[in-house]
Amino acid sequence: MQAVERVVGKALPLGWSDVDTDQIVPSDALKRIERTGFGQFLFSQWREDPEFVMNKAEHEDAVILIAGENFGSGSSREHAPWAIQDYGFGAVIAPSFADIFKNNCSKIGLLAVELPEEAVEKLLEAVREDPATEITVELTERVVTGPNVYETFEMDDFTRQRLMEGLDDISLTLTHEDDLEAFEKGRPSYLPKVF
Repeated sequence: MQAVERVVGKALPLGWSDVDTDQIVPSDALKRIERTGFGQFLFSQWREDPEFVMNKAEHEDAVILIAGENFGSGSSREHAPWAIQDYGFGAVIAPSFADIFKNNCSKIGLLAVELPEEAVEKLLEAVREDPATEITVELTERVVTGPNVYETFEMDDFTRQRLMEGLDDISLTLTHEDDLEAFEKGRPSYLPKVF
């Protein structure tokens, strides 16, 4: 995964609460075997409505998705954060997330940022009023800035460091490659070898 320290740019003011993973990416899109290409399925049922916020030209090139509480509920579908990231979003801001969804985001470098509901409402209002509004999510300082908003957010040090260094689970394991090789060399020859 790519390292991320900040996400800056326009935002998509979705604002809806209790958006589940099936609404984010429908199950019929899960037949793909690749981890890429899911962006085309993001909110696909809702995008059939020409008035859906994501279809509006003024929200093209948005890199931050602003949602309501309990975003990403439902199944543990990894494809949901994959679709959000593949579409071009680098961060999702909401008052709360489903735990599994938030964890899946951290494994691919998609920032899932929880802010107080009042701050989320201010951001939504600003973007709805002026779609060109820029928002900044700063991981180094753990702060979100936008019109009338300067709000810190919580993220544990381990997850923050992984994101800033671009370490997914495999990359993190490979930081111990010398130790793993030494361990394997010291194992009895009759035991199976990992590499």
